[in-house]
Amino acid sequence: MMNSPAADFSSFRDFYPYYLSEHADRTCRRLHFVGTTLVIGIVLAATVTGNPVMLLLAPVAGYGFAWVGHYVFEKNRPATFKYPFYSLLGDFVMYKDMLTGKIAF
Repeated sequence: MMNSPAADFSSFRDFYPYYLSEHADRTCRRLHFVGTTLVIGIVLAATVTGNPVMLLLAPVAGYGFAWVGHYVFEKNRPATFKYPFYSLLGDFVMYKDMLTGKIAF
């Protein structure tokens, strides 16, 4: 099943429920969590070591895990393609919501 057409969103607050609906599959959410954890680790490692080249790995780690989750488990197209900034913010908000138990891990 691919995404149905979504409305244009005027705010992240309006977008986030749609974002969550695109992450209903628990394995997809878990893969996002792994990818986001790796992104945070890579950014921290690049900062601590002073090696900015490491930052090239961040999108590979983040999107790699997320896209496997969408295409293999969720069976939809990542919102990144239509809403890149809201989607990136959604990744981190969902990460926080999973860490705090607001969303099931």
